[in-house]
Amino acid sequence: MVEVSEIHAPELKDRRADALGDLRHLPDEIILATLANLGARDVSRLACVSSVMYILCNEEPLWMSLCLNNAKGHLEYKGSWKKTALHQEHLPNGYVEPHGKRLHFDGFNSLFLYRRLYRCHTTLDGFTVDNGKVDRRKDLSLEEFFHEYDGKKPVLLTGLTDTWPARSTWTTEQLLLNYGDTTFKISQRSSQKIKMKFKDYVSYMKVQHDEDPLYIFDDKFGEAAPGLLKDYSVPHLFQEDFFDVLDRDQRPPFRWLIIGPERSGASWHVDPALTSAWNTLLCGRKRWALYPPGRVPAGVVVHVNEEDGDVNIQTPSSLQWWLDFYPHLDEEDKPIECTQLPGETIFVPSGWWHCILNLETTIAVTQNFVNSKNFEFVCLDMAPGYHHKGVCRAGLLALDKDNFKNGKIDAVCDKDGLNYPDLTRKEKRIRTYRPGKDPDNQNARNDACENYDLWNQEFCYDIDFLSMFLDRKKDHYNSLWSSTNCIGQREMREWLCKLWVGKPEMRELIWKVTQRRPYLRAKSSSLGGACHALNAGKWLECISEIGAFHGLPSPTDDERLPVDTGSNPVYLISDSVVKLYVEGGLEASVHSLGAELEFYSLLCKVNSPLKDRIPDVLGSGFLYLDNGSYTIVPWDGKGVPDVIAKCNWISANCVENGFSFGVWSKKYFEYKKAGALTYESISLAGCTGIWPYIITKRCKGKIFAQLRDTLLSEDVLNLASFLGQQLHNLHILPHPSVNNLIHLPFDDGFMDAISDKISIPAEWKIFIRTLARKREDVLNRLTKWGDPIPSSLMEKVDEYLPNDFTKLLNIFQDENGQDKVNKHCCWIHSDIMDDNIHLEPCRISTCSTPHAIDSCLTDNGSTDGCNGRTEKVSWRPCHILDFSDLSIGDPIWDLVPIHLDVFRGDSSLLKRCLESYKLPLVRRTSQTGLELDSKFGRLSYHAMCYCILHEDNVLGAIFSLWEELKEAKSWEEVEETVWGELNNYDGFC
Repeated sequence: MVEVSEIHAPELKDRRADALGDLRHLPDEIILATLANLGARDVSRLACVSSVMYILCNEEPLWMSLCLNNAKGHLEYKGSWKKTALHQEHLPNGYVEPHGKRLHFDGFNSLFLYRRLYRCHTTLDGFTVDNGKVDRRKDLSLEEFFHEYDGKKPVLLTGLTDTWPARSTWTTEQLLLNYGDTTFKISQRSSQKIKMKFKDYVSYMKVQHDEDPLYIFDDKFGEAAPGLLKDYSVPHLFQEDFFDVLDRDQRPPFRWLIIGPERSGASWHVDPALTSAWNTLLCGRKRWALYPPGRVPAGVVVHVNEEDGDVNIQTPSSLQWWLDFYPHLDEEDKPIECTQLPGETIFVPSGWWHCILNLETTIAVTQNFVNSKNFEFVCLDMAPGYHHKGVCRAGLLALDKDNFKNGKIDAVCDKDGLNYPDLTRKEKRIRTYRPGKDPDNQNARNDACENYDLWNQEFCYDIDFLSMFLDRKKDHYNSLWSSTNCIGQREMREWLCKLWVGKPEMRELIWKVTQRRPYLRAKSSSLGGACHALNAGKWLECISEIGAFHGLPSPTDDERLPVDTGSNPVYLISDSVVKLYVEGGLEASVHSLGAELEFYSLLCKVNSPLKDRIPDVLGSGFLYLDNGSYTIVPWDGKGVPDVIAKCNWISANCVENGFSFGVWSKKYFEYKKAGALTYESISLAGCTGIWPYIITKRCKGKIFAQLRDTLLSEDVLNLASFLGQQLHNLHILPHPSVNNLIHLPFDDGFMDAISDKISIPAEWKIFIRTLARKREDVLNRLTKWGDPIPSSLMEKVDEYLPNDFTKLLNIFQDENGQDKVNKHCCWIHSDIMDDNIHLEPCRISTCSTPHAIDSCLTDNGSTDGCNGRTEKVSWRPCHILDFSDLSIGDPIWDLVPIHLDVFRGDSSLLKRCLESYKLPLVRRTSQTGLELDSKFGRLSYHAMCYCILHEDNVLGAIFSLWEELKEAKSWEEVEETVWGELNNYDGFC
């Protein structure tokens, strides 16, 4: 017998500690997350540092992140993410495709890398599942759908697509043949907007091994490939869509082409604005998981921002959730599941959580919609505040669950609203049970069960229940608007108005009566969609009181909603227009009305021709609530009414005679506001329950926003000339004495804005100081606004803006050595936009009767054509509206909204406007200190600075109008494209 000695393989030494040095204390997950924030070149260099760093720096998912973070515009996959990323760096081929084999090292293992590698290469052949909890129905009638499923539960539908051409033409091969060179949007977890040609995407799908593959998710596919829209039609069950009253460019994204390979999909989410959705699969198989409203899936964190109600969801990828979280769930915690097959349509009701995993290459189309069942939820989601947004998505987990141990929700309600001690932070985080290393951890299981019990026993996805969580102190016109809302504030108001006028049968839904939320004195009031989103019941009550005091007729049914898309509620009552001032809070509102009344008084005094272009003022004053009753105090702008004198923000410097809250007082308020930390820090100060108002004469005709797309080209040119003439009339008006301003306190750290060596007229001092204050926080504001403002330009904004704003004034010394400003300080409207210009019909060629034009005006001042004919009507501008943003400063400031909003950046219209303006924007003298070859010698530079410092997101409009400027290398490039025409203006000289 031969004795064989036992042979032991030499034990491998763990190379991690020596190879990583002090970084060895960090988990691999943290190291890789840090590397993902570096550039491709830096990661390539780090790969040479050590063996372990070489391994980490060559991981494909890392290079995928690096590539997508740096991708701009079109993406072309080069076979691996490292090659693709290095190709973006424009390196020589020898660097992109190095010779030799990849190095291999023993003595290192990483569970994190292994799990990620497994997810990248796993196959999903056996992932098909159906727990029978989603009904499969065929030939479902509209009535059956409405009563059994709409707003209640998901359903899989067959037979809806039998006649679609897409059933045979939407295959990878056919789409590649017909749309290979068409570019589609790609959905991925990246801040960059990425597009790929379909042929490049198909090539990528064939070779990729990504954990979370690229996914075509394109809401503009109808514009990119119009033929695709002819291949399908909206099923009869889903044709009611209240967003269809909006123009295509106004309505939010609502339809998507969805194409993705195995392992791709959509992670856990609730559809935007609590809309409902249908999704039809044409090719492949999808696995769906769904939870009812308020039931947050395991591993998901919901972030709700207290300031603006922003909702952001942190969730693992679809594949990661099914592999890492799903296996640890108890049966009662598992979602409703089904596998969708080709030709099937799944309906997802409002508020339902859902997650989708593609089991193979899939092609689908989906649309979101608003109908009678979810309309109120959609409006509720756009209401100001954040409590209700959290509860709609996370149920009572969004609240302090200790308050609900006994199942008594009403215990935390009081007459002033809901009080949640744990919701006082800037951001509320709702986290669910996340399985740890020990899936049998009893505490975690107990927490999950308790959360489930809380949801199951108390939560109700009912509009009356959810309305209890509205913040009654928040107001639509006065609150920050969430960037995650599906449409903007103006668009939302216009949407409700169009529904009110265009769909009278909906008015009961919009304006239904409930007993839940009393407004002011009313024991019961409306809590339909308009009231959720606009506080419409409250404003109608205010308007009715004002109208009764001034002898106006009661609002008709057609007049119950505010009509203006601006920043304050405006109502058309018979032949009058009633506006309540609410924007910015009471102090801002009082100053807006005060400056406006001072301006109107001046117009009458000097008999300016501008007076004929502004609607007559019929009344003004304050409405306030006192012990449950309304009181009206008329006010002509002079003095300080008692109701205002009691407010805590009244300054000791406020004069009691004359226009106490006139334009100079307003300028000082704007100066203070420019230095506030947040928008609401000033707007919420002072008294509540007081509303300034003004009544003006109603103009016949339409605003430019309603006519923009139908005006004759000649009418548009006439409008540009009209605006130039009215700016001329406005800018030559004398402004009030500035004497009172010199007594206002400015010693707050911003004195450096004006050099001690230069003597600046008082009227310019506050203008310059306000600009300096805005400059201090400009980067934070641009960052908050974000897309579409390029981050590369944000980094250069400090270098572009002047450190000394007095250089914008073209200051020189006269023969006596006195400093003189070569700019005219004047009244500025500040807000001449498409909804503040009124036009009237002036010619209808086919109508011969003297009253032809009047007969073409409907009761609400619009035109319906002449006797049903479709001939074009010629329109002439007649009035400038809304002087509530009046100020005094540089006349160039008025050109910003006109050029960007009214003219949409059309330089020929700007030129036409300036030809009628006929005033110098900068005066020239032989002693001028302005150097023509410097940036201060360019009027375009002045205008661009004002765009950057504007309190509204003017830059967002610029980069939306000129999309090519998103690739601009400098602010000078943006300046020349947008404002270059200004430098050709003869009035400069």
